[in-house]
Amino acid sequence: MLSRLNSPMSRELKVLVVEDDFTSRLVLQKLLSKYGQVHIAVNGNEAVEAVRMATQEGVPYDLICMDIRLPEMDGTEAVRQIRDLERREEIHSTDAVRIFMTTIVRDIKVLNSSFKALCDAYLFKPIDGDQLEDQMQAFGLIEAVPQKS
Repeated sequence: MLSRLNSPMSRELKVLVVEDDFTSRLVLQKLLSKYGQVHIAVNGNEAVEAVRMATQEGVPYDLICMDIRLPEMDGTEAVRQIRDLERREEIHSTDAVRIFMTTIVRDIKVLNSSFKALCDAYLFKPIDGDQLEDQMQAFGLIEAVPQKS
């Protein structure tokens, strides 16, 4: 069974950005690189394989930003397969990777299917850095930065 020995706030994060659009990849990579390693996958198959390899190596991802509409395997199916992999590896939900869906899709049926696949949050494109950081703070991935007065 895999367990995170250190709190994500006490170390650099390991992030996977799953995005087929070049510009969206660059934006997310720039926003997230200040928090640690950012790996890239361009479709759901690559994402599942990256998570499988990271899990086997004992250094799982802390966060995945997953587009919904991807070639080869869509984001919702990739999330299902990642959660299945975690169940097989006996990774409990408290230690599971946080998955934020990133998309332009605003269809309630699509939103529901993503949450049923057990994503953690939903961010609409264009991605707002403050909104992304708010979600990261809400899930304990980063500490809140005190506001300057």
